[in-house]
Amino acid sequence: MSQQGSDHSESVDGATADPAVGKTAGAGGQIDGLQFARSGGVRAGALAAAGLSRLTESGASPRNIEFRIEGGRDPSGFSVLRIAVTGSLTLTCQRCLDKLDWPLVTDTTLRLVKSQKEIELAEDEVDRVLASRSMDVAQMVEDEILLAMPMVPRHERCGGDALMQGKSGAVSPFEALAALKRGSRGDNGNAH
Repeated sequence: MSQQGSDHSESVDGATADPAVGKTAGAGGQIDGLQFARSGGVRAGALAAAGLSRLTESGASPRNIEFRIEGGRDPSGFSVLRIAVTGSLTLTCQRCLDKLDWPLVTDTTLRLVKSQKEIELAEDEVDRVLASRSMDVAQMVEDEILLAMPMVPRHERCGGDALMQGKSGAVSPFEALAALKRGSRGDNGNAH
């Protein structure tokens, strides 16, 4: 993404910022979306789980959530915000109901628009967000996390898979059914 202007430091909620990228810890504060994009603003920091209420209400436990928001223009000249988020979430596997550690890495570019109608009438795959003079950084980051989360979190291979495959010594229900069917056919495998 091309940026107009240079990186600048912004203090968030009175926190001290790293002059190189405006890196802060805390709630994230607010930005004037269009001004931030026009000036090539950069805001980076970390968010605590307590500030991500929608995420924790969904049953996820966020850890080490770090973000970076860059303002600029896309190749078509539209004002955009690029939001990159990293960290990890503890979710519940929907197969075995055990905890699932899910690495969070998302990088999204959002085109800033001036009206809800522009979003509704769009017929392309470009992600858009309604620009305002007070866009909540933590809320935008949380939105991106919620959108990135799997709809049905599952382990690639659950710890309980051994039981389902009959490897623990227990007979799976399918093996028991197959044995019953074999027993009803007699010794030679032919049905009576």
